[in-house]
Amino acid sequence: MIRQYDYAPLDGITRAVYRRVWQERFGGADRLFLPFFSPTEHHVLTKKDLGELDPAANPDTELVPQVMTRRAEDLAWASEAMADMGFREINLNLGCPSGTVTGKGKGAGFLMEPEELDRFFDAASPKLALPLSVKTRIGFHTPEEFPALLDVFNRYPLSSLIVHARTAKEKYRGPVHDEAFAYALAHSRNPVSCNGNLRTVGEVEDFSRRHPAAGAVMIGRGAMADPALFRKLRGGPAATREELHSFTAALYWEYQRHYGNAAHAAQRMREVWFYLIHLFEDDNRCNKRMRRFRGPAEYEAAEAAIFSTLPLRQDSAGELI
Repeated sequence: MIRQYDYAPLDGITRAVYRRVWQERFGGADRLFLPFFSPTEHHVLTKKDLGELDPAANPDTELVPQVMTRRAEDLAWASEAMADMGFREINLNLGCPSGTVTGKGKGAGFLMEPEELDRFFDAASPKLALPLSVKTRIGFHTPEEFPALLDVFNRYPLSSLIVHARTAKEKYRGPVHDEAFAYALAHSRNPVSCNGNLRTVGEVEDFSRRHPAAGAVMIGRGAMADPALFRKLRGGPAATREELHSFTAALYWEYQRHYGNAAHAAQRMREVWFYLIHLFEDDNRCNKRMRRFRGPAEYEAAEAAIFSTLPLRQDSAGELI
C-alpha cells in the first residue's frame, strides 16, 4: 500500500518559483526533492544553489536536496553543509541520463562502473552527516546490469533506494521494466521507492496492486502534466480549467518578478507547457504554436488559445518524454 508520495526533481523546471506557486494552489506531496546541485571544487555553495536551498524560498513541505557527484569527499561535504542548513536527508543522483552528465561519469553514467561505485560508497558512508537516499536507473545499457548494482547498494545503509526502472539509454521512452522493480522489492536490504511512468491515479493504483509491498512512489513528469495529481491520489478533486488558468497566470507573473523580464518568463513557461499540454484534448492543435512562439506576446496568445479552445481531460495522456 502506498503511504508516501514524493515529487521528483526536474532540472530547470521544479525550482523555487515553480514549487512555491504549485504548493500554494495544489500541493499533496509528502516531500519535494530539489533539482541537483554539483559541489564546486572549493566546496562553496553558489549564489544560485543558495537561492534554491534557502528555506525562506521554499514552501512548508519537507525538502530533500539532491547532489550530483562521483567524488566521496564531495558527497561528505554536501551532507554536512545540508545538515547545517537544517535538512534531514540528502539524495544522490544516479539516474540522470543526459549525455552531458553521463559523459562525465556522473548521474546514470556512474552505473557503468560498479566497482568504482562501491569504492565511492565505502569512502563516503562513514563521513555522512545525514541519511542518504539514492535515485537510480536499473543500468546504463541493459536491465541485466541491475542485480550487480543492487548488490553494491545492499552493502550500505540507505534511507531509500528510488528505482527508475529504465536504463540510461532508454531515457524516458517506452515502458518501464516492471520485473526489475519487483526484483528490487524482493532483494533490496534498503527501503525501495518506485519512479517512472506513474502519470495518473489509475496507473498508481495499478502499480500498487502489482506491488502491494511497495510503500512509496516518486512522481515527476506526471505531476508536471497534471498539477493536481497528488491531490487526486489523496482523494481530492481534479484541477478545473479556472484553477489551471489561475496557476499558469500566477506562475508567469512570478517568473517575470524573479527574472526581471517577460521574455525569460515566457521561456520558462514553454518548459511547463511541454508537460501541461497533455492535460488537454486535441493538444496537437495548439502544441506547435506553444513550442514555436517568439516572445511574450506570442506566448500569451498561445496560452489563451489553449484555454479557450481545448477541452480539459480528467487525466493527462500521451507519452511524457
